[in-house]
Amino acid sequence: MLVSIAMGTAIAFITTIASTPTKRSRSPVSHGDPNWLLSPFRNPNFTTKRSPKSPSPSTTPMRAYASSAIGAANEALDASSPGLIGANDLLIVGPGVLGRLVAEKWREDHLGCQIFGQTMTSDHHDELINIGINPSLKGTKATNKFPYVVFCAPPSRTPDYLGDVREAASSWSGEGSFLFTSSSAPYDCNDNGPCDEDSPVVPIGRSPRIDVLLRTENAVLESGGCVLRLAGLYKADRGAHMYWLKKGIVDSRPDHIINLIHYEDAATLLVAILKKKLRGQIFLGCDNHPLSRQEVMDIVSRSGKFSKKFEGFTGTDDPLGKKLNNTKTREEIGWEPKYSSFAQFFEVSE
Repeated sequence: MLVSIAMGTAIAFITTIASTPTKRSRSPVSHGDPNWLLSPFRNPNFTTKRSPKSPSPSTTPMRAYASSAIGAANEALDASSPGLIGANDLLIVGPGVLGRLVAEKWREDHLGCQIFGQTMTSDHHDELINIGINPSLKGTKATNKFPYVVFCAPPSRTPDYLGDVREAASSWSGEGSFLFTSSSAPYDCNDNGPCDEDSPVVPIGRSPRIDVLLRTENAVLESGGCVLRLAGLYKADRGAHMYWLKKGIVDSRPDHIINLIHYEDAATLLVAILKKKLRGQIFLGCDNHPLSRQEVMDIVSRSGKFSKKFEGFTGTDDPLGKKLNNTKTREEIGWEPKYSSFAQFFEVSE
């Protein structure tokens, strides 16, 4: 058993339709049709009506239609309708790069489920609708709870991270799973030494940034949720290697060990943990192939996939890192990464 111990603006949306549908469906929003949209959050500007031929609302959820820009006749969902949220429906708080991959992987295993995404702004709502995620804005009061909730929003986007996570926890029904994606930063190791799920964490009070994570993790665990501490996320065009490549010269020491996990692998691990329906546990997500900063950039250079040349690291006295190993997580969850290392992903021999 692993050690027990942590990204959003209330769900508000407008869906446009050109004509009134003749048949209601329990299917999720179609990737190609942004006009079908559900929300479990009450919007006082919506009105509700039902087709006389529709089944009773006690057995079938109603579809929502909002007024279109050209004044077409529309309907809207009464969020208090019984049966709206299904047994496999998922709320993702922070449906960014990782959250969207989680939605994709979850839907593969749960055909017909509904996936909701809570964001800080409506800037990307059209994109979410197009990939079958029902978008929402942080702050709108929900009248239903979700059996599965994932929080993968970064602390940098909010002044009250702990409060946001507690709000997400209050949207969890207590069934299924609640999972918070944290960081491996809390592990108290800065000498390039070994570190796993049971390693000690930084004491409260040493680092304000880590204090936020640890307090948030504790709140999640107290609610019955689980924590997934993730190593550095990456894909071809995103990650630490891209930041360093763009800078060219980085004032950090080259021998600092970092740990990585591909976005897709983080998503499959997250989904695998959700499906286990566990309570109050901490898991670790990494590829078990720690690398020095210099080794990472050597792989980037040898891959031949980037035209820009990295100049180098110039630091000499900043702290070292840690070598993460998540064998315990893999054994308990029954998970293995698709990309076993950064080098394998870039098709470079180690």
